[in-house]
Amino acid sequence: MKSLKTLVIAAALSLGAVSVGHAQAPAAAPAEAPVAATAANPAPIAADAAAPTAAPATTEAAVPAGDANYVPMKPTPGIGQPVAKGIDFQPQVSPVGEQAYWFNNVILLPVITVITLFVLGLLLWVVFRYRAKANPVPSKTTHNTFIEIIWTAIPVLILAVIAVPSIRLLAQQYEPPSKEALTIKVTGYQWYWGYAYPDQGIGEYVSKMLPEADAKAAGEPYQLAVDNRMVVPVGRQVKLIITGADVIHSFAVPAFWTKMDAVPGRANETTFTANKVGVFYGQCSELCGVDHGYMPIAVEVLPVDRWEAWVRSKGGNPAGPVTAVAAAAPAPAATPATTTTEAVPAAAPAAAPAATN
Repeated sequence: MKSLKTLVIAAALSLGAVSVGHAQAPAAAPAEAPVAATAANPAPIAADAAAPTAAPATTEAAVPAGDANYVPMKPTPGIGQPVAKGIDFQPQVSPVGEQAYWFNNVILLPVITVITLFVLGLLLWVVFRYRAKANPVPSKTTHNTFIEIIWTAIPVLILAVIAVPSIRLLAQQYEPPSKEALTIKVTGYQWYWGYAYPDQGIGEYVSKMLPEADAKAAGEPYQLAVDNRMVVPVGRQVKLIITGADVIHSFAVPAFWTKMDAVPGRANETTFTANKVGVFYGQCSELCGVDHGYMPIAVEVLPVDRWEAWVRSKGGNPAGPVTAVAAAAPAPAATPATTTTEAVPAAAPAAAPAATN
């Protein structure tokens, strides 16, 4: 019996030893999995660390930090505003205005003056030469072919010469805006103006005339000074989309040679490019009600960096939506890092049996 028990115990110990050996063998393979996962982890961790760092950089590029350096500019007396006893146009600060001013001073005024004096001289000569006292017997001349050719041909030539710069100026005024133009929506109300910058994300704000005391305290002309100006960058084309909210108004700034009606239910478009820094005033130029004369316009032209500061002070983005999208475009480059990171959890189930054992 003792020998039989000894054999049974020996067999049991042998089977236990074999089963322990088999149980330990698979455990060795999973033991290597955490090492592989650990070796694979540094790359995804580095990629994940880089991805959040790149995101704020994109945000800062789209909306630069800082707001705050905008201070309203003081106007220059005699520039961008009417002057006492003035009889000439305001000094022009846009290419279209300069061209129109040249056309008026070099072509229109001299030609009209010469023609007017010539016709007046002919009339005085005819009155004196062919008066009844000097011609008791009236002339019966009815036709003179040469004179008729002259007085037909010369005006035609004059008009043809004037037409060339005139048509060029007209075409320049209606030339379509460029893709880089700054878009501003202008809305006329009774009796103030509203301005919005859709590309910069600046919602409509209203511009009303300052009371006399406030205008004088600010060093601005009364009935032209406003609480919130339209602000544009120097040297950049501005596209105005103009409409009216109630009745017909008219947006006019003489220094830019700009005038366009604001008609309810219609979006009219005009452009200007200010090539000089300063403050330029205008007024509603369409009789629009009892306070029509108290509806001024003030446009402040700033250097580009100061204009960008003004946009930020309004909570907008000077770069506009197109540049912001372009700045955000490199973000998809982080996608491979995300794919590598997703491979890490796949090793976890392999390690789980080892932990269970």
